[in-house]
Amino acid sequence: MPSRRRHALLALGSAVAAIAVMGAPAVALAAPGDPGTPKYGAGSDGAGDPYFPLAGNGGTDVLHYDLDLDYTPAPPEPAPIEGHLDGVATIDLVATQDLDRFNLDLRGLTASSVTVDGKPATFEQTENELVITPRPKLKSGAEAQVVVTYGGTTIQPTDIEGALYGWVTTRDGAMVVSEPEGSATWFPVNDHPTDKSSFSFEVTVPEGLVAVANGLLTGSSTADGTTTWTWDAPDPMAAYLATASVGDFTLDQYTAPNGTPIIDALDQDVLASQYVDLALTGEMLVFLEGLYGPYPFNSYGAIVDDDSVGYALETQTRSFFSRRAREGTIVHELAHQWMGDEVSTYRWADIWLNEGWATYSEWMWNEFRGRDTAQEAFDAYYADPETEWGTVVADPGPFGLFLSPVYDRGAATLHALRVKIGDDAFFELAQTWVERFGGGTASTQDFADLAEEVSGQDLDAFFEVWLYTPEQPLSW
Repeated sequence: MPSRRRHALLALGSAVAAIAVMGAPAVALAAPGDPGTPKYGAGSDGAGDPYFPLAGNGGTDVLHYDLDLDYTPAPPEPAPIEGHLDGVATIDLVATQDLDRFNLDLRGLTASSVTVDGKPATFEQTENELVITPRPKLKSGAEAQVVVTYGGTTIQPTDIEGALYGWVTTRDGAMVVSEPEGSATWFPVNDHPTDKSSFSFEVTVPEGLVAVANGLLTGSSTADGTTTWTWDAPDPMAAYLATASVGDFTLDQYTAPNGTPIIDALDQDVLASQYVDLALTGEMLVFLEGLYGPYPFNSYGAIVDDDSVGYALETQTRSFFSRRAREGTIVHELAHQWMGDEVSTYRWADIWLNEGWATYSEWMWNEFRGRDTAQEAFDAYYADPETEWGTVVADPGPFGLFLSPVYDRGAATLHALRVKIGDDAFFELAQTWVERFGGGTASTQDFADLAEEVSGQDLDAFFEVWLYTPEQPLSW
């Protein structure tokens, strides 16, 4: 994810035991009649990720979200920090099984109506799920358009660690950063990286505020005291990477040396000295393209907010920074656009592939800038008596996603692999990883298999000691 090292939370220790794996989706009973008659059943209420059993859903593949949002931020003090959000989510999806019922993730907001292909659908809502019963039922392979009208009071939601995430209400807007499964706090969604979709946004806010989302700004219009901002993000995106942040922003737009349109949203209460390093974005894009291949999306940029969630996040095409954008964090979040956004985790246990690559990108950038080499960074990490070796990096547990070893031992793993297989094979591996799995998800096993394919080496022992053994590697 971000450069989100939540130091204050490290006292929680290394990962707790993973939450029990979701059971397989319920199997529908056979319908009477001809053997070829579809056997309709319910889509599961989770994507099967053991860390977050209710995140995502089964039985559907979302193609596109069109989000029409109307938002009022929290009033001035001493009123509570509560806003109001009204939304209409138009969701194009494909049924992946014969469905008489399916779920979307939604919590903290209330659905008032649901239609499926223009016909009213029966629905019910639990704490985490919006359960929809379409009529007629959906056959496997059928496309459908689901329209959910919803709304309610927005607050400052927190994840399982107690960190702010999702639609975080502020006095002058909202910070919208949703890793790992906070998107359900602001729209009905299949909230797991294995279901990537394109997005479009139409966000109406009080006049004078700016709504910033993913992709390219396609227009804005002001009437009756409000401004509507429209954004288009056509590239496949995991839901947690979507944003629609609102604030007192100034938009700075330019074109990077590699031709990428840049849109930075800079809070007017943040000093220029707090984001001066964003001037390096163009050079960083060129540098990272040399490592990982062409930049994968239609635009890039940053959001720098004067409020804080305590971390940065690689929201796709528009990285989010709390109060300050520092050089190391900027290159970290930019590297995520390839490693984490274009290629995303198959399961949250695989998050080291996001954070290890982004941290290793920092090491390589520092070397490029004439600071410590990547080898020197590795040596310092390996020899540091304070280094934590007790985390299983490839399975850190739901409370261990953002512990330091996921970042630093992840980066050290990549450097050790680079030394073992050589630069040519290592950077071929990096670019092939993006080419082969771009636009989708991949697992730790996928990475190990590709590393062996590219290098021609047996790397089982290497990955065992670096990723699966909670001890300092001594030989590999």
